[in-house]
Amino acid sequence: MTTLLDGKVAVITGGAQGIGLAIAERFVAEGAKVVLGDLNIEALDAAVDALGGTDVAVGVRCDVTSSEQVQALVDEAVAAFGALDVMVNNAGITRDATMRKMTEEDFDLVVAVHLKGTWNGTRAAAAHMREHGGGAIVNMSSISGKVGLLGQTNYSAAKAGIVGLTKAAAKEVAHLGVRINAIAPGLIRTAMTEAMPERIWESKMAEIPMGRAGEPSEIASVALFLASDLSSYMTGTLTEVTGGRHL
Repeated sequence: MTTLLDGKVAVITGGAQGIGLAIAERFVAEGAKVVLGDLNIEALDAAVDALGGTDVAVGVRCDVTSSEQVQALVDEAVAAFGALDVMVNNAGITRDATMRKMTEEDFDLVVAVHLKGTWNGTRAAAAHMREHGGGAIVNMSSISGKVGLLGQTNYSAAKAGIVGLTKAAAKEVAHLGVRINAIAPGLIRTAMTEAMPERIWESKMAEIPMGRAGEPSEIASVALFLASDLSSYMTGTLTEVTGGRHL
């Protein structure tokens, strides 16, 4: 049986846990080999083992704010598996605080990880793909980039920026066979979101018409769609995966 990513090679930043690992699991199940970038070495090792070992997965310590480290991540995919067909720019952090209390350092760090990190990954991947017949890039935005969430001036700004980056970059490389699309998840059940105070969680749940949080696997399914030929005539788009929140 032919799988959707049979013989493809994918790089996933923030790939050792949460949504990134769920995407890696789905990609491997669909025939891909994956290279995971993450800062957590122990989590990387565990993820590679869980995915089936080094025949199908490689872990690389990568700080996405460094263009050199992101380039090394892309180079590792080519060295290990001979190609780069899919890039998923997923790495992210939060440093939530009201604007009055947020430090300049926490603003800069969140923007650097999300926005510059996505630019680094998009730039490095597109440079390779345009010379090798094309590819698909998937960038992770957020519903926070659409509506702006309290205490997230840094995160909302970065996630909105990713949408603009995705659209502008998509126009530059579409004629070269490189497609670039973005996903905007809503409330997804991960270790990061489950650490929220109960009252915050409940207030967010009340905004969701489907009445539940999403699962990482549900983001992975959309990433698979955008990474595969199922979305062959799509580029520069933003797909909301929110259970109907903030329509």
